[in-house]
Amino acid sequence: MAANKPDQEFDSDAYVAPDAVWSYRGYDLKASEFNTAMVHLFRAEVTRANVWRQRLDTTTNWAVLTTAAVLSLAFGEETVHHSIIILNTLLVTLFLYVEARRYRYYELWSLRVRLLETDFFAAMLVPPFRPSEQWAGKMATSLLYPQFPISLWEALGRRLRRNYLWLYVLLGLTWILRVALLPEAVTSWDAFLERAAIGDIPGLAVLLTGLILNAILFVIGIATLYLNDATGEVLPYRAKLTRRENDPTNTPS
Repeated sequence: MAANKPDQEFDSDAYVAPDAVWSYRGYDLKASEFNTAMVHLFRAEVTRANVWRQRLDTTTNWAVLTTAAVLSLAFGEETVHHSIIILNTLLVTLFLYVEARRYRYYELWSLRVRLLETDFFAAMLVPPFRPSEQWAGKMATSLLYPQFPISLWEALGRRLRRNYLWLYVLLGLTWILRVALLPEAVTSWDAFLERAAIGDIPGLAVLLTGLILNAILFVIGIATLYLNDATGEVLPYRAKLTRRENDPTNTPS
């Protein structure tokens, strides 16, 4: 039998990976290594998005708990002034603003997760797999120059419609009931306005201020209804179509 020929000595410096997809300063990144890097990036961005999602739940819980505590106190003690409900309404508005800011951060990390899901992992299911340059550019831009993908107005409107609208309705109705029924039921409109006064502020001014505040919130909820830049939410089908039509990077195939 002929002796086996010794294998040629492997020159690691001269070797170039046949499936290298990225080269930089003499380093060649193979497709498997590239996929591993994307998987770790995906896990990191999902973790970030989950953390900020939990922070959204925290501010919502604050709003619900303070509202429940204030309403229990307002109706449980006749000596408590009805202005405590108005104070709680202002506090809930502060929570709404804080949650809108947190929602913008959540959308930043969620945008990267969606880019990886739609243009990387989903593309793997439709061979031949080849990430688009447009996707890579979007991801690189988001990593190098992070910017909020949605405006503060859209964030305010979305969180208002999802969670806070019903809190404002509840607070408004309970304030009217508290003024009208406790410590005893009013028998006339003048008596209602007299009881609605806060110190030297007339009851009519207090009532009008509340109506204006709720009207502004209602307008914000309606005006931001068709702002659909959020990527991390499961939007209605019509909203998805609107966002797709308004996307300047979307080109028909």
